[in-house]
Amino acid sequence: MTFPTGRQGLPTHRRRFLGSGLAMGMAALGEVATAAAPPLPLASRMPDSMKTLGGADLAYGQPSAHEQSVQRVAHPSTAQTAGFAIWRTPLQHQRGIITPSGLHFSVHHNALPEMAPDRHELMVHGLVKRPLRFDVERLLRYPMVSRIHFLECAGNSAANALSPTAMNQTLGDLAGEVSCAEWTGVPLSYLFNEAGLKEGATWVVAEGADGGSHSRSLPLSALLKDGFVALYQNGERLRPSQGYPMRLFMPGWEGNVNVKWLHRLEVTDQPAYTKDESGLYTQVLDNGQIERFAFHMDVKSVITHPSGLQTLPEARGFYEIGGLAWSGHGRIAKVEVSVDGGKSWALAQLHAPVLDRAFTRFTLPWQWDGKKATLMSRATDEHGRSQPSRSEWKRKYAMQSFHHYNAVQAWRVGTDGRVENVYA
Repeated sequence: MTFPTGRQGLPTHRRRFLGSGLAMGMAALGEVATAAAPPLPLASRMPDSMKTLGGADLAYGQPSAHEQSVQRVAHPSTAQTAGFAIWRTPLQHQRGIITPSGLHFSVHHNALPEMAPDRHELMVHGLVKRPLRFDVERLLRYPMVSRIHFLECAGNSAANALSPTAMNQTLGDLAGEVSCAEWTGVPLSYLFNEAGLKEGATWVVAEGADGGSHSRSLPLSALLKDGFVALYQNGERLRPSQGYPMRLFMPGWEGNVNVKWLHRLEVTDQPAYTKDESGLYTQVLDNGQIERFAFHMDVKSVITHPSGLQTLPEARGFYEIGGLAWSGHGRIAKVEVSVDGGKSWALAQLHAPVLDRAFTRFTLPWQWDGKKATLMSRATDEHGRSQPSRSEWKRKYAMQSFHHYNAVQAWRVGTDGRVENVYA
């Protein structure tokens, strides 16, 4: 049977391609059924699970024991104690757009503070007419909004930005400091309007209650438009690694401005130039100038399957290339996929829902001929922003820069089916 494919096995007509693949699969099943031995007795055909009573459920549901290997990945060179601690999402195992709470990435500047909700307060002060204090119980009585948004560390994919040679790691190892969840909380506009803003109020200093007093300066206008105090994630109260009992959430902005364990919002007339925003989170350009307050995360995509350290089980045949795309500026408009290292591109299918500043799932059928192939994805958002190549990104920024890295990710498939990270 001949599949209607173009260059490098990408489909020329998606419906015909999928229809042909389904027909081939059904035909193969038919052949097996025809050649099968006489039916076995009913008892022999029953799986063991149908022959006995099952086990008891748990008060708090857990993943299957057979999926225990799907866990967050600790950054190999970061001590998971005081100072920086990094846990990455295993994106290579994710198929939908919602990251389970237990697999959501986390980066801690000063470890996890112990936070009793009945002793925690949020202060709103500075250039306001009525300074206010909100305890958790009071905030839980306010009207809330629910939004599905991604969250990405500014330093995600740092290894690809800094390493001169491509590191042979999984997708989670390379780019797992990004996740997507449903966040529920109180819009900041409610709190600021209740406090009353004074003339000259243009900035807000958000501070966390962690040991290092992590803080960032944010434009007041943006907080009024999009910001909220998140109290829930994926329908349950925030987990400690996500800032329990409350965190600031700014959709599409770099992860560290989404201050965890939020306890203070000071309205001011200028940025505070805190240690965090003036040092680590200031990006240096190739010409020596700096990008200060570069809040938005740029458009990006990754192929989740096939991806690094995975192996295609057969030396040739039909596979589905799939992945995730996102942009801190809005919705994803299109994703293009290449299997020949960028020589040619094909449009992938975007799967609903395609949401604002959230993961979008994409797929493309691929008939692999068993030869070496280099898989790449390139996303474009609704504002026309598109992913650069690695060389284009490196030309823009200084050698030591790595924040906001969003270059095209490439995977090389060997003739043995093994997949590895490459620079293309």
